[in-house]
Amino acid sequence: MPSDTNSRVVSSFIDYLKVEKGLGALTVQAYTRDIGQFAAFLDRAKRTLLTARNDEIRGFIQQLFANSVDGRSVARKLSAIRHLYRFLLLDRRIERDPTLNIPLPKQWKVLPKSLALEEVEQMLTANVTTSRKDSVVLAIRNRAMFEVFYAGALRVSEIVSLKIEDVKLEMGCVLVRGKGDKERIVPLGRSAQEALSAYLRDARPQLAGERNSPVLFIARGAKKITRQRVWQMVRAATENGRHASPHMLRHSCATHMVENGADLRTVQTILGHADISTTQIYTHVALDRLKSVYQKHHPRAKAR
Repeated sequence: MPSDTNSRVVSSFIDYLKVEKGLGALTVQAYTRDIGQFAAFLDRAKRTLLTARNDEIRGFIQQLFANSVDGRSVARKLSAIRHLYRFLLLDRRIERDPTLNIPLPKQWKVLPKSLALEEVEQMLTANVTTSRKDSVVLAIRNRAMFEVFYAGALRVSEIVSLKIEDVKLEMGCVLVRGKGDKERIVPLGRSAQEALSAYLRDARPQLAGERNSPVLFIARGAKKITRQRVWQMVRAATENGRHASPHMLRHSCATHMVENGADLRTVQTILGHADISTTQIYTHVALDRLKSVYQKHHPRAKAR
């Protein structure tokens, strides 16, 4: 049966992603979802992942566009399918890659949403009051989290998994484990260092109580903070202005660095991008700023 064959292929591919590639849980889930969707498409055509041809892959892509799936999502699904067939080639389960000569769909380079510098300042100094008796302690923790978030352009998964041993305050940096368990050293500015020192000194011991935890940022009782809770914290800190997401802090860091003259290689290192092409989207920031300055100051730029 095609479905049984597809299930076995997907299962072995997921094991490969986890064990040999060392990809994170969320990335593996995305691959599983995309490959599963393609496998279901093939199943209806009475074919399997091992017998799929170039025409079936093109038909799958056409169906996605017919269902109004945007180009970026289609490109991601095609990338997952290509990774699958590279694995099957290496495993000698197929003789030819059916994804050859299938171009990536044209994608619009949409600049990620970011906060203005004033909005970030407002968020970092926000005092989210609550009726809880430990509201001061939580405010110190939240301030430290936001400062590290913005200073290091961290992902949500990275901020909640930071460990105390990863913090090197004497060196002014923190060790971050990103996608695929890849490590990178991220510098922290003086503001983030001071906020983190205050948290470790005045807030974390009270939140931990008599319990121990290797995790840096904790909830009461030394419990780990969830990704959903981080979203709630960010939204609460910006409820009087534009609603922000944790990822907007990451993009804001990159945007503000480029606006102030940082080169893309440096931004790539801080963000933890494996490929410079991912970071190049921020060149739009520099170009927009260049155009703005030109329009404002060049004597022949304005309409006469």
